[in-house]
Amino acid sequence: MRQQKRRVGFRATAYLFTFVVVLYVAVFMNTPYIVYQPGSASEVAPMIHVQNADAGEKGTFMMTTVSASYANVALLIASVFNSNSEVVRKETRLGDKTEQEYAAEQVYYMNSSQSFAVQAAYHAANIPYKDVVDYLYVFSVPATGNREQFRPGDKIISVEGKTIPDPDALSALLSHRKIGDPVDVLLQREGKEVKESVKLVEVKNQETGAVKPGLGVVIGAVQKVKPEVEGKAVSFVNTDVGGPSAGLMFTMEIINQLTPGDLTKGHRVAGTGTIEADGNVGAIGGVKHKIVAADRKGAEIFFVPVKNYEEAKAKADQIGTDMKLVPVSTLAEALKYMQDLPVKS
Repeated sequence: MRQQKRRVGFRATAYLFTFVVVLYVAVFMNTPYIVYQPGSASEVAPMIHVQNADAGEKGTFMMTTVSASYANVALLIASVFNSNSEVVRKETRLGDKTEQEYAAEQVYYMNSSQSFAVQAAYHAANIPYKDVVDYLYVFSVPATGNREQFRPGDKIISVEGKTIPDPDALSALLSHRKIGDPVDVLLQREGKEVKESVKLVEVKNQETGAVKPGLGVVIGAVQKVKPEVEGKAVSFVNTDVGGPSAGLMFTMEIINQLTPGDLTKGHRVAGTGTIEADGNVGAIGGVKHKIVAADRKGAEIFFVPVKNYEEAKAKADQIGTDMKLVPVSTLAEALKYMQDLPVKS
């Protein structure tokens, strides 16, 4: 009897151990893959604040996204049965970057996209503006840099108590110091201020070979666009989305709020595409997933960069959507399409 109980106890323990191992492998063990799927189609109006905005938007402009998940085994298995899933290896997306560096880069691209969208909208609305540096942003921290003090995504607020208006000003400030000297740096990280004492490291100019003291980080300047007339300032709320592909739809919404009338004409308008200050619309990635996301949200019209049109059309035909796909290469083409569109009854 005791021997039988011991066997039952051993089996129960073995089953429990097997269950724990399978659960760990399926849910917690990393794989070298990323799964792409349709993300969201979100109204951009709540993301943008325009001073003295023209109200009364009856339709909506929507930005579209792609869901990208670092895959566990369970997600990989599920993706086999999902016709809208796409599995790729991590290095295809990340290259030589870490996940943190890639995420920081995407946030930078989103911020830059917003700046370009404001510039393009001001240009279209004939509002004069100036472009200034808002803050310096940490892309990455090299192995030879100060990895204990900095993280990808940090904002540099001040160095030695001085606000740094641009990368040249930072170089000028540090040029009077020596490698190994400590400097006080004020950062903003995840919305909180962080104070660090940072030892300057050797930074070598790749072209000239000249050596100078530096913070040991790779930085970029985030621009801020200021109108030169009162009452036309544009600002954004945190979108929690990275990348540059919402540029066109941001611009359309900003113009709608800056100018009289309702540019949506009562329609649900989705789209994608980068934007440049001169209004050129650039190609993006993942358009087939964005088509699905827009269709799920009932979009009637979808603006797509010309270079992405064939892929978008193939996916639209596959899912049988009624959305009208409109290929554009410039902001002016998108605006003309909306201006010529009848008001929805």
